[in-house]
Amino acid sequence: MSLLHPHRRRLLAAAYRNNPELADIIERNIAAMLELQRAEEHKKKPQDRAADALTAFSGNMLFVYLHAFWFGLWMVINLGWSPIQPFDPFPFGLLTMIVSLEAIFLSTFVLISQNRAGAVANKRADLDLQINLLAEHEITRLVILMDAVADHLGVEVGRNPALNELKKDVAPMQVLDEMRERQEWEKTNLSR
Repeated sequence: MSLLHPHRRRLLAAAYRNNPELADIIERNIAAMLELQRAEEHKKKPQDRAADALTAFSGNMLFVYLHAFWFGLWMVINLGWSPIQPFDPFPFGLLTMIVSLEAIFLSTFVLISQNRAGAVANKRADLDLQINLLAEHEITRLVILMDAVADHLGVEVGRNPALNELKKDVAPMQVLDEMRERQEWEKTNLSR
């Protein structure tokens, strides 16, 4: 069953006419990603939705235009340039307090949204790492298999030290330890 709109599916099929299975793989991956996004959206609490909505609104130009209009109107009224009686004379202490409170709340909402977005990004990074480790393992097995096929067929591939290295599984912790050691070495030796 196709999870994509028929028009989108036709576009994918046209783009991958030489390899229709690839279009199915892409469709499956898009559907899986959309399902993950829907699940994350469904798990949001009402306050998280409110924080996201406020963050989205405060992060666009309409927000800027509304504030420019509000500040301009405030100044016109309180500088006595309108028929309305001024209520917050220069230097606009009430306006300053309101804007300061707004900044406190807006920054809190932005941080809430960023924290949740960071958690989602960490989940995606973990998934990427798992997929990359699986792909590396599968490629290692394919290198071993192709080397065995070449031996069986009597194809001389030469004794390449890199080939023997490619036949070994990569241990993620060893790679991380090596990276950490090199970074520490660079810090101590290059900072002199």
